Amino acid sequence: MAEGRKVVVAGCGIAGLSAAVSAAEAGAAVTVLERATREERGGNTRWTEAFMRMKTEEEVSDDFVDHFMENAGWHLDPSLVNETARDYAQWPAIVKALSFTDPEVIGTLAAEAGPTLGWLKTLGIRFSDMPTYLLTQSTTRICPVGGGQALVDALAGRAEELGVDFRYETTAVEFLRDAAGEVTGLRARSGAEGALVAFEGKVILACGGFEGNDEMQAQYYGERSRYIRPVARGGYYNRGEGLRMALALGAAGCGDFSEYHAEPIDPRSGVSEPIVFNFTYGILVDQAGHRFIDEASATVDAIYENVARTINKLPGGVAYLICDARLDEVEGWQRSVRSDQPPVTAESLPDLAGKLGLDAGALQQTVERFNAATCEGSFRPFELDGLATTGISPPKSNWALPIAKPPFRAWPISSANCFTFGGLRCNASAQVLDGNGRVIRNLYAAGETMGLYYKRYTGATSVLRGAVFGRIAGKHASGATG
Repeated sequence: MAEGRKVVVAGCGIAGLSAAVSAAEAGAAVTVLERATREERGGNTRWTEAFMRMKTEEEVSDDFVDHFMENAGWHLDPSLVNETARDYAQWPAIVKALSFTDPEVIGTLAAEAGPTLGWLKTLGIRFSDMPTYLLTQSTTRICPVGGGQALVDALAGRAEELGVDFRYETTAVEFLRDAAGEVTGLRARSGAEGALVAFEGKVILACGGFEGNDEMQAQYYGERSRYIRPVARGGYYNRGEGLRMALALGAAGCGDFSEYHAEPIDPRSGVSEPIVFNFTYGILVDQAGHRFIDEASATVDAIYENVARTINKLPGGVAYLICDARLDEVEGWQRSVRSDQPPVTAESLPDLAGKLGLDAGALQQTVERFNAATCEGSFRPFELDGLATTGISPPKSNWALPIAKPPFRAWPISSANCFTFGGLRCNASAQVLDGNGRVIRNLYAAGETMGLYYKRYTGATSVLRGAVFGRIAGKHASGATG
């Protein structure tokens, strides 16, 4: 091991572990700082299926780059975007620091996805296109057998074999800097030692976003943040210190700080990711008993984020999914609901309204108006069947069956924060850039801490982003590349 090649990684999810393993494989002495205990290490990765937007283990999906670039930012200045057609070295500083989805970063993500999965396979990870909770899909996905837990176990095991020093219950609080202000490491608060401890080396921030920080969510999301909770236990550990430290250092931001990746969940449930994804086969009503959205404008994977965000903006941040007995015509619908709480059931709509605390007359009227707008046609639950309503607003574009056959079933739905969009501006080597588009020496970011997303989340790319840029950051920080 070369003398002086030290790397400090903050975070122990897919990004931090990929960084740690790649740096250690390149011969660096690596320390990983993790807020959680060893038993709960793994961040959000530990709790996810870890879907990846791939058509094979070697190639990303056909819509991969296009979807990212269609959601690159809001009202971007075309004169600045046009500069990205030039070689990166010739980009003006304001473009390098611009808050948008950088095509250089996306190109690297697409190019390195296959090789990164190949690298993970050498650690014993297997991939599959097994059935998921997404009953309808608009793109291709695969996932590791065993989900995110398998990724955490394989990478952490390899890191331990390589001698990586894990410091659990330890949280980074500030950068170490030399007399010239250059980053030289991290100072962290250790639960075991009860004091601030210094860790020297190049720094890789892979400590997530801020979905576990109510104060930061209120700062960026406003009043609606009061109804948002992390989608899984790992998110509670992501409290934004890494972002705040880097922004205070002068790092440029990237990703939409006013938005997050939203998932519709059952707020009654305490299990990890208690999603309710069968809303396309019923109607959604607010607390007044009124419909407010087209429940089936597209396949569920394409619309669930917008549905969850819209619910978050409703009074009380809650909606109710109303289905009837014909839900059972959707084979395997139970796969699309992961709450451990049973649906609220009743033999009549007034009884159902009473159990939900809704106005019975309003709900009855909403259902009657909806039923009157439905049409005869072929119900095909696993494809966009065009079985739509007519003469009603909002419409329902597909799978519009009458809600008429008891027993009636309902689920409350709120919006959960899977991860935050706002993060740090990085180049394709995962180096953090300052507000002038210059590299902040010795500082890298990967995973959620690296800002990337605007508008709609490009589904099944978050874990992939963490693996790809974590690996790149580790190799670069160790001196193996660049």
